[in-house]
Amino acid sequence: MNTPCIICVAITGSLPRKEDNPAVPISVSEQIESTHEAFEAGATICHAHVRNDDQTPSSDPERFARLKEGLEKYCPGMIIQFSTGGRSGAGKTRGGMLALKPEMASLSVGSNNFPTRVYENPPDLVDWLAAEMLMYNVKPEIEAFDLSHILKARDMMDKGQLVGTPYVQFVMGVKNAMPADKHVFDFYVKTVGRLFPGAPWCAAGIGREQTRINEWSIASGGHARTGLEDNIRLDRDRLAPSNAALVKRTAEICARFDRSVATHTEARSILGLTQHT
Repeated sequence: MNTPCIICVAITGSLPRKEDNPAVPISVSEQIESTHEAFEAGATICHAHVRNDDQTPSSDPERFARLKEGLEKYCPGMIIQFSTGGRSGAGKTRGGMLALKPEMASLSVGSNNFPTRVYENPPDLVDWLAAEMLMYNVKPEIEAFDLSHILKARDMMDKGQLVGTPYVQFVMGVKNAMPADKHVFDFYVKTVGRLFPGAPWCAAGIGREQTRINEWSIASGGHARTGLEDNIRLDRDRLAPSNAALVKRTAEICARFDRSVATHTEARSILGLTQHT
């Protein structure tokens, strides 16, 4: 368990809105400031959505470009990961920002149920997003909401649609999708180890499951995701005052399990990314 733990901070998402927690950064300037604080607290990956002025999800490449420019200026060395998730747009608009060449982007390789809708990731769109990431040298983070998504990632690797060091993230705790079940989690870990020997992996817990999944992942040698996109509370009674507060809590969990927090240089080495200059 000597591998440093990479902490990814999911800063905004498409939900929640500011009335749920005023600390959620919405504007690009708010996102840059919040991410800088999280970076100073130990986060080395920023998972980012963007919003319109009315807080609705956006797929506007210009907003992504301004965010990327600001993060590169104020968080030097931080790994920028853009979301190609379904709430930010429809069809190929979900990948319109990939031409900006962020170092990473999320890639959901299959469909599943969400709380009130189906999260649609049809095969032709998945293939197109993967091809765009290959063309622009963007490393995909496979977001696995189901066991089949891990198996699909292996199939895509075999077909040359995904190259380099694979990185799979388990997402648990979404209503109507995979619950936070330790037996399932352990099977996911074993499955990734079997299909992608030696590959790094991550886990994300949604809502009240965030801390529990952080603990399972860090204790098992994986990496961790936190942030106001996934959870707006420090505990049952207190709203999180910032993304940085959630990062600090995750770093405290790392210390409990004798894991150091990865620097951006260490994170790049683990993920097989080019070192920042």
